[in-house]
Order: sequence, then C-alpha cells, then structure tokens
Amino acid sequence: MKREQIEAALRSSEADYTEIRLEEGETTRVAFRGPDLETADVALDRGGIVRCLVHGGGWGIATFNDLSNLEHRVQQAYEGARAIQAEPIELAPILIAEDEITVSLENDFRGIGVTEKKALVQTYNDILLGFDSRIVDTSTTYADEFKRIVFANSEGTYVSEERPMISVRVIAVAREEQNVQRAFDGVSRAAGFDAVTGQEDLVKTVAQRAVDLLSAPAVEGGRYTVVCDPRMGGVFAHEAFGHLSEADFIAENPQAREMMVLGRRFGRDILTIADDGSLPGLRGTHPYDDEGTPTGRTDLIKNGELVGRLHSRETAARMGEEPTGNARATSYRHRPIVRMTNTFIEEGETPFEEMISDIEQGVYACAAFGGQTAVENFSFSAAYGYIIRHGEVAELVRDVVLSGNLFVTLKHIDAVGDDFEWVEWGRCGKGQGGLAVSMGAPHVRIQDVLIGGE
Repeated sequence: MKREQIEAALRSSEADYTEIRLEEGETTRVAFRGPDLETADVALDRGGIVRCLVHGGGWGIATFNDLSNLEHRVQQAYEGARAIQAEPIELAPILIAEDEITVSLENDFRGIGVTEKKALVQTYNDILLGFDSRIVDTSTTYADEFKRIVFANSEGTYVSEERPMISVRVIAVAREEQNVQRAFDGVSRAAGFDAVTGQEDLVKTVAQRAVDLLSAPAVEGGRYTVVCDPRMGGVFAHEAFGHLSEADFIAENPQAREMMVLGRRFGRDILTIADDGSLPGLRGTHPYDDEGTPTGRTDLIKNGELVGRLHSRETAARMGEEPTGNARATSYRHRPIVRMTNTFIEEGETPFEEMISDIEQGVYACAAFGGQTAVENFSFSAAYGYIIRHGEVAELVRDVVLSGNLFVTLKHIDAVGDDFEWVEWGRCGKGQGGLAVSMGAPHVRIQDVLIGGE
C-alpha cells in the first residue's frame, strides 16, 4: 500500500490519536519428528491493525487482512474507542520519526528453495538418529521469516522496516529402560542462510549430551554455591527479573510497585542488568518498537541499584517516566504491550577459573529447560549441570532445579564473569505467544542457592 493512502486514512480519523501498522510476511518452516518429515510449509501473511484513542474513552482497535478500505478500518477503530468508558489514557511524547530500514542478507534465505532447506534439516536430523541406538526420538526444525512492516501515526511518524529471522533448533531424546533424557540447542539470528549451515558439531553435541545424561546421577538436593553458565544467566535475567521490570505489570500490581521502587539496592556494585533493542543482529533488535519509539539501552539495575524499567508510551505517561521503546506486538493481530528486547547481565571482571577456584562443593548449572516465576519467587530447571568439587568442574549431573526468592538471590551474586555470551534461541511467551528476544550473560556465581534433587 502506498504511503499516500496510509496518510489519507490517518487524516480521515476523528480520533484524538490514530496509528496504523501494516505487515506483510513470508515464512518457511521445515520440521522432522523422528525419521518422518512433519512439515514443509511456505506461508504468506498480510494484514494490519488500527488503534484509535479518544479523550474519555479507551483504545479502539480494528484488525484486518483486507487492505482495500483502510479509511473504513480507521472509522471502525474510532467507533470502538468512543464506545469505551475508561480512565483517561495519556501517551508520553516521542520525537516524530521518518525512516526506512532495509536489510541486505548475505545468501538471502528467500533465494533458497524448500528442497535445499529440507536437505539441511534432514542432514542434521540424520546425525541425531544415527548417533547412538539409545536416541529414540528427535525433533529438528528449520524456520525463516521475512517481514515488511509499516507504522504510521497521526502525529506524523512514518517508519517502514524489513525484519528477517532464521533459525534451526534440534532436540534429541535418549532412553535406557525407564530412564528418558533430553537435550537441545539451536541457533537463530537476523541473518541469511549461512547462519544455520555448518552446524554439525552443535548437532553432535546435543546427541552426545542426551546420551551422557542417561548415566548421570540426579543432583543431591541441598544448598550450594552455584555458578550459572551464560545461558542460564541470560534466562535468569529475562524470566526472573526482566518481567518484573515491565511497567505494565508494575502499574497494575500493588505488590510489584512496593518492591520495584527506583533507588532500591538489589545487589552488589558488580551487578548490572539492562535491556537494549538497538544491538545489531540479535533476535530482539529493531530500530523502533511497534509504537514508533526508538529503541536503545535501558539500564534496569546499575551497579546493584534499581534505576529503570521498561515502558510503552502509555505506561511511561502513567508513571511519569520516559518511553523506552519496549512496546512490542507478536503480529498485526495484536496490540503492542510492554515486552523485553535483548535483556542481559553485563560482563564483569572475574575469569571462570577464578570463580570456581575456592568452591569446595558446588553446582555448575548449564542452559535451561525453562522455569516458573511468581512475582519475586522463581524456579528454573537447568538443562544439565556438573558438580564443582575442590575448585574444579567434576561429574555431569541431571535434574538441577534452582529455586528461591529473586531479591535474596540477587544479593547473593558475588562474582560476575568476563566471558559474556548471547543466547541464540530466545523466545518470550508473554500475553500474545512467542516473540523473538535475546538473552545474555557471562558466568555468574551465586551463594547459598537451593537446589532440588534426590
């Protein structure tokens, strides 16, 4: 759709504020489950959303796939806004933006046929299936997506952006009698096809870990000094603290407002946690969020002290703070809500060898299967772990579940590594389903962590 048509539709609006977001996307997905090809799809999707705001009312929203009568969609959203009786909604001011963001992909995946993509996935899947007879099931998935998004509002902002994403993810399930163990890994980037080729070593590592876990003992439950690897540290930053920093949650939750007071000390000076949607090449990176606000770095904890939170324009106005570029929507079918982009624990100065050197009996927790949070309480399952004994990494262990109170745990972080890494397969499910994010951290040492186990 031409810019003139979009701007004409905006001018036709009777609302106090109107925005239009249009998306067009092409997605390819190829998946094997065990030896069977489960999916080989190419999908095209196109649609849009209009949001209108009137004084004394709420948000009026219209979503659609037919772009032929945009002025009618604006009118529908306006009528919806008029029909809602709500507390007045204000939007924090942002600079008017006019921008066009295009990407150039090396070996663009749009030029690669489905047959070649299938062959790549099958190669990885065959490695898993042929690695060891104890591997009884596999899941190997390739996906790419190329979106073109246009955002315009009645204030004068007009931004068009291309958003590519490509990924491969592999899972191996090993079984020995009643003992079943699983391992996984993957890679995902805003890049071309070469980003997911040549991953045979990663696939073999997944297969080996699934088999090794069959003979690994369950960790003995108790309290330990725990060292989290960068993947576990990144997931901890996102799940346990990042969601608490989203201002829509804080604004609507009295308990969170009491806990998340700016200036409160949460940890030692060595601890800094931030979110940054402007870092190049990462899954959560975009120059603008889905309200047209520029993205950038937002420090959440700085040198142990709570200094910021993540905002949309609405939550920023409500709390008297600045928008941070964190209003994100899974697709045109959804309104933007406050969501993380690339959330991380900033690199410190402690080498890994020094971090474990004085630990007599501890746990090295690696990667994460996922977890649960309930305000300040958390529980995370590491994908695997190792015992740290007399300052050295020792035997592999499984069933490593970390739990505790977030604020107590943050205060117990006493070493932050000098070896930062990004997790390359992050996805956040808040509210609207999966949305691409990145998580990162160096190694992090935490004292007195409760570990579940036998």
